[in-house]
Amino acid sequence: MVVAPGGWHDGAMLNLRQLQDQGLQDLAPEDVLALAQQMLAHIQQQEREIKLKDVKIEKITFELARLKAWKFGAKTEAMSAEQRRLFEETLAEDEASLQAQLQQAKGEPSIEDNTKSKRTPRRQPLPAHLRRVEHYHEPEDTHCSTPGCGRTMVRVGEDVSEKLDIVPAEFFVHRHIYGKWACRCCQRLVQEPVEPQIIDGGLPAAGLVAHTLISRFVDHLPYYRQEA
Repeated sequence: MVVAPGGWHDGAMLNLRQLQDQGLQDLAPEDVLALAQQMLAHIQQQEREIKLKDVKIEKITFELARLKAWKFGAKTEAMSAEQRRLFEETLAEDEASLQAQLQQAKGEPSIEDNTKSKRTPRRQPLPAHLRRVEHYHEPEDTHCSTPGCGRTMVRVGEDVSEKLDIVPAEFFVHRHIYGKWACRCCQRLVQEPVEPQIIDGGLPAAGLVAHTLISRFVDHLPYYRQEA
């Protein structure tokens, strides 16, 4: 296949497969320059992707090492057996999630991929025996705000999220219940927005985070001993 000199100057990308057949000798100088620029841009993009991948792998590896240090550290401090079990379960779930992320970052097939199973590590529900403190979040105005409507809305459901918190020597769970209100006339749905969290999507509430930080930086209690 022969391409006339300047034949690629219609804005199309250079076709590397075609070049394998015809070689560079049939290209005009400006086409050779365009090809070199294209290849250089491709190499630079690959280098950026490799650097980002290496940073991600390093971060996940560090998190795994920290989790393992907590897991195998001394367990001699104040938590009860039930509290220790709860932390160990959470730690195991976090470790499984990080291992899956590491395999994905390295491009390695996971056990689930090899067995055609697409299971994703999921957190288990917080233990049912823990005391629940319920917080209701309802709209201040339950009248439909659609122009020309204004009818009273009815509660049609709710979304519930749970956060693990602690008071000294006691764990309990905040239940945030977000009522759903709908107008039967115009099908409008109203619900309070989710409250801001210290850790988006995380289980620890503000009290548990504060307790952990105070124990570490004020009481100088290492993390692995808090987990014990």
